[in-house]
Amino acid sequence: MSRSKKPERLTASYKMKHTLKSMRAERSSYFMIAPFLIAFFIFTVLPVVAAIALSFTDFNMLQTPNWVGFDNYKTLFLNDDVFIIAVKNTLILALITGPVGYMACFIFAWFINELPRRIRAFMTLIFYAPSISGSIYFIWTYILSGDRYGVVNGLLLDLGIIDSPILWLADTDYMLVCVIIVQLWLSLGTSFLSFLAGFKTVDTTLYEAGAIDGVHNRFQEIWYLTLPQMKPQLLFGAVMQISSSFAVGPVAEALCGNPSTEYATHTIINHVSDYGGVRYELGYACAISTVLLMVMLIVNKVITKLLVDE
Repeated sequence: MSRSKKPERLTASYKMKHTLKSMRAERSSYFMIAPFLIAFFIFTVLPVVAAIALSFTDFNMLQTPNWVGFDNYKTLFLNDDVFIIAVKNTLILALITGPVGYMACFIFAWFINELPRRIRAFMTLIFYAPSISGSIYFIWTYILSGDRYGVVNGLLLDLGIIDSPILWLADTDYMLVCVIIVQLWLSLGTSFLSFLAGFKTVDTTLYEAGAIDGVHNRFQEIWYLTLPQMKPQLLFGAVMQISSSFAVGPVAEALCGNPSTEYATHTIINHVSDYGGVRYELGYACAISTVLLMVMLIVNKVITKLLVDE
C-alpha cells in the first residue's frame, strides 16, 4: 500500500513545487492582481461562506446565532408554501428568460455586427442602455399602468379591443407575463456586449476556406465557423444569463411590489428579501440563498458541459 501511494505523493509534491516556482516567476503579475483577489475574497467568498454557515442557525441580527441544524431547510421544503410558489415562479422565469434572452443577445449582436461602424456604435448604445438605466422601471410602470392613461391600455381602448382598463401589474393573469417581457427587454446587457466583442475575434479568412469546403450560406458560416471560435464568449454569456434569469426579483418587486398580488410574481430573491430585509430572520434567509446558490451552480455546471469540450 505504501508503495502505491508514494507516486501519488511525489506527483502532488511535484505539482506544488511547480506551482510555487511558477508563482515566483510571475510574482509581478500576482502582485498586480492582488488588490482584486483580496477584495474578491473579502466581499464575495467570505459572505458566501458566512451565509452557508448562518443557514444552519436561528439568527435575527440582534442576538447571538443559535445552532438549529437542518431545521431551516426542513421548514423551507416542508412547511413554507410561499417558497414553493417562489420556486415555481423562478423556474418559469429562468426557463423562459434565460434561453430566449441568450438567443436574443446573440441574434441582435450578429445583426448589429454587420452594420457600418458608426451605425453599429449607435445601435449598440440603444440596445445596451436599458440594462444600465435606473429609470427603466418607471417607464414600464407608465406603459403598463392600470388606468386608461397607460400606454397599453390607451392603445387597446382606442382600437376597441378592450372595454375597460386592465390592471396589468395587479391582475394575476397578466403579472408574470409582464415581468417576463420586461426582463427580456433588460437582458440585452453584458451578454450582448460579450457576443458583439466575440464577433470581432473571428478569423474572417476561415470564411473563404469554408466556401471552398462547401459552406454556402451565412447560417452554415455561423454554425460551422463562427460559433466554434466564440466559445469563450458563449460560455461567459451563458453564465451571465443564468445569473440574471435566476435573479429576477428586483424586476418583479419594482413592477408588482413585494409581496405581489397572491404571490403571482414572487421569486426566490423576493423571498430572501422578505425574510432578510423585512422580518430580519437572517438564518432562514441564508438557507433560502444557499438553496438558490446550489441550483445556480448545478445549472452553470450543465451549461459549461454543453458549451465546453472535455
